[in-house]
Amino acid sequence: MANRIKVVGSNQTELSKPNGDIVFYSYNTPVVALVSGKWYKTNTKYSNTTSKHINAYLDGINAQGIDQSFFDNL
Repeated sequence: MANRIKVVGSNQTELSKPNGDIVFYSYNTPVVALVSGKWYKTNTKYSNTTSKHINAYLDGINAQGIDQSFFDNL
Protein backbone atom coordinates (compact mmCIF):
# COMPACT_ATOMS: atom_id res chain seq x y z
CA MET A 1 0.00 0.00 0.00
CA ALA A 2 1.30 3.45 -0.91
CA ASN A 3 1.02 6.81 0.82
CA ARG A 4 -2.36 8.45 0.29
CA ILE A 5 -2.90 12.18 -0.10
CA LYS A 6 -6.26 13.74 0.70
CA VAL A 7 -7.27 17.40 0.40
CA VAL A 8 -9.25 18.20 3.55
CA GLY A 9 -9.86 21.91 2.90
CA SER A 10 -8.51 24.98 1.19
CA ASN A 11 -4.71 24.85 1.62
CA GLN A 12 -5.05 21.78 3.90
CA THR A 13 -3.76 18.33 3.02
CA GLU A 14 -3.53 15.02 4.87
CA LEU A 15 -0.89 12.40 4.08
CA SER A 16 -1.71 8.89 5.30
CA LYS A 17 1.14 6.42 5.44
CA PRO A 18 0.75 2.63 5.11
CA ASN A 19 1.81 2.14 8.76
CA GLY A 20 -1.17 4.21 9.98
CA ASP A 21 0.75 7.42 10.63
CA ILE A 22 -0.84 10.66 9.41
CA VAL A 23 0.75 14.02 8.63
CA PHE A 24 -1.43 17.12 8.24
CA TYR A 25 -0.19 20.06 6.18
CA SER A 26 -1.32 23.65 6.29
CA TYR A 27 -0.28 25.15 2.98
CA ASN A 28 2.97 23.22 2.33
CA THR A 29 4.03 22.94 5.97
CA PRO A 30 3.58 19.80 8.08
CA VAL A 31 2.06 20.97 11.38
CA VAL A 32 0.18 18.00 12.91
CA ALA A 33 1.01 14.30 12.98
CA LEU A 34 -0.34 11.05 14.33
CA VAL A 35 2.73 8.86 14.93
CA SER A 36 2.50 5.44 16.56
CA GLY A 37 -0.94 6.29 17.92
CA LYS A 38 0.04 9.63 19.50
CA TRP A 39 -0.92 13.09 18.25
CA TYR A 40 1.62 15.91 17.92
CA LYS A 41 1.31 19.56 16.84
CA THR A 42 3.99 22.10 16.06
CA ASN A 43 5.12 24.59 18.70
CA THR A 44 6.03 27.05 15.96
CA LYS A 45 3.64 29.97 15.59
CA TYR A 46 2.67 30.47 11.96
CA SER A 47 -0.14 32.63 10.57
CA ASN A 48 -3.57 32.95 12.18
CA THR A 49 -4.91 30.86 9.31
CA THR A 50 -2.51 28.00 9.99
CA SER A 51 -3.46 28.12 13.68
CA LYS A 52 -7.12 27.86 12.66
CA HIS A 53 -6.30 24.93 10.36
CA ILE A 54 -4.53 23.11 13.22
CA ASN A 55 -7.35 23.68 15.70
CA ALA A 56 -10.06 22.68 13.22
CA TYR A 57 -8.15 19.56 12.16
CA LEU A 58 -7.54 18.39 15.72
CA ASP A 59 -11.13 19.30 16.75
CA GLY A 60 -10.56 18.81 20.48
CA ILE A 61 -7.86 16.14 20.26
CA ASN A 62 -5.19 16.79 22.90
CA ALA A 63 -1.97 16.85 20.87
CA GLN A 64 1.47 17.23 22.38
CA GLY A 65 3.31 20.36 21.26
CA ILE A 66 6.68 19.60 19.74
CA ASP A 67 9.44 21.39 17.80
CA GLN A 68 8.89 21.94 14.07
CA SER A 69 12.03 19.93 13.27
CA PHE A 70 10.09 16.79 14.28
CA PHE A 71 7.61 17.39 11.43
CA ASP A 72 10.31 18.41 8.97
CA ASN A 73 11.98 15.02 9.50
CA LEU A 74 8.90 12.83 9.08
